[in-house]
Amino acid sequence: MTIVPEVADITMVPEMLSGQAGRILRVGRILCVANQKGGVGKTTTASNLAAALAHGGMRTLLVDLDPQCNATTGFGATPAAMHPLVLETPLSESIVATAIANLFILPGSRSVRDVERIAAQSRAGAALLENHLSLGLAAWDYCLIDCPPSIGDLTRTALASSTEVLMPIQCEYFALEGLTQMIEVIRDVMQERPGRLSFSGIVLTMHDATLELTSEVETEVRDFFGEIVFETVIPRDVAVSEAPSHAQSVLDYAPRSPGARAYTELCMEVRDCE
Repeated sequence: MTIVPEVADITMVPEMLSGQAGRILRVGRILCVANQKGGVGKTTTASNLAAALAHGGMRTLLVDLDPQCNATTGFGATPAAMHPLVLETPLSESIVATAIANLFILPGSRSVRDVERIAAQSRAGAALLENHLSLGLAAWDYCLIDCPPSIGDLTRTALASSTEVLMPIQCEYFALEGLTQMIEVIRDVMQERPGRLSFSGIVLTMHDATLELTSEVETEVRDFFGEIVFETVIPRDVAVSEAPSHAQSVLDYAPRSPGARAYTELCMEVRDCE
């Protein structure tokens, strides 16, 4: 089993930046949670990490760009009839509060037409999203963008609008396929926007320490990517799967579960990257 993407020029999140980029990171961090493959825990990670940050006292905004709208419904919110990003009104008028203090959601939309409008002109869409987020950066410590499972224009738009990218990877062999293309997309966006986007890290999800394959995947990923991989792994935990059906994060649904503990630890690692 071999992983072949070249990541030598992927930069990590700096501890402190100077100039314009540093000012942006100190005001608010925008994390794009992305992976072209579905079923790897992308929305689960975006939602539970956002909840963990909010529980830690960070004012956090979760932006749902996935047409499936699972990040929206997972907190009991209703998908928008039209995606807020295609409206001319300020995003603040579309943002809804959750049951968790400090956590707010920009609902997604299941409208295929809306998604196509956002993605049709990726540069214009990125500029619009970045402008919306920039205007409200002072209001948020963290903004997490839940992307669709693809490397299309919608994901590129989110990447171009973010300061960091966080990539969940399932601990199974086939989850590693296509990783090269995802890395190439991230690199392209970094080259288009020098100094704007950095690599927050890779998080291993659905980790089952009893399986030999899990250990093999984890070993190879860590050997290849090194410090880019978070120390925290997200275990297979039924509580993580059950929580959205109760419109809760796993931290609220089962606060003593292995999944809740893992997302709390991941939150601490993300915050240490500041």
